[in-house]
Amino acid sequence: MSLAAGCPRCPLPLTEDDDGHGWICPTHGLVVPLWRPATASYAGFVEHLEVAAGFPTYLPWPMAPGWSVSDFGVVGAPGEPARATMSCSSGTSRLDGPVDVLVVTEEAGTGLGARCAGFPGDGPGVEVRDEPPVVKVHLDTRSVPLWAVSTSSSDHELDRTVLAGEAGGRWLWMVVRPAAAVLLLRDEWILRDVSRVGPPLVEMPFGGPTPHW
Repeated sequence: MSLAAGCPRCPLPLTEDDDGHGWICPTHGLVVPLWRPATASYAGFVEHLEVAAGFPTYLPWPMAPGWSVSDFGVVGAPGEPARATMSCSSGTSRLDGPVDVLVVTEEAGTGLGARCAGFPGDGPGVEVRDEPPVVKVHLDTRSVPLWAVSTSSSDHELDRTVLAGEAGGRWLWMVVRPAAAVLLLRDEWILRDVSRVGPPLVEMPFGGPTPHW
């Protein structure tokens, strides 16, 4: 497998426990591993979808010209249902230059979305729905509202915009870098579960610098 195991909550590598049935993070103890490629590729993405086993992986759709899938990951243990997926599409805009758009969908308590967002804790918490949503995105056939999540308590306050909401009983996060590029998100944005795309998946572009998060 070209996907490597890491902690979903932090960048530290994992070690297998003594009986070979679990993964241990030096900081977070026994965790369900995050499987992520060293570099994004079509072959690695096929492995990603196999590990996800039907758990949705969302990407902006259709992919804008000149953009590519630069990163992806899935949190799951062999033989068990996946708990989260992450994708990153990267490109450029005239006003912002290089832009990364990360999309995470996860079961509550997984911690991957918070890690990508630079947000302490596992979920966006009470900030969601305290104010009117910032944007609504189309998730397949549904309109999903997303709220701004403050990153003022982290070191990443100025370099990204974090949005979060709920879809299908799971947290949905979008992390946009740089922060000003959030203006690219308009109500006509569509997120599609690419595990159900079929043959057009072969035509999706992969590659580019792996984003740091």
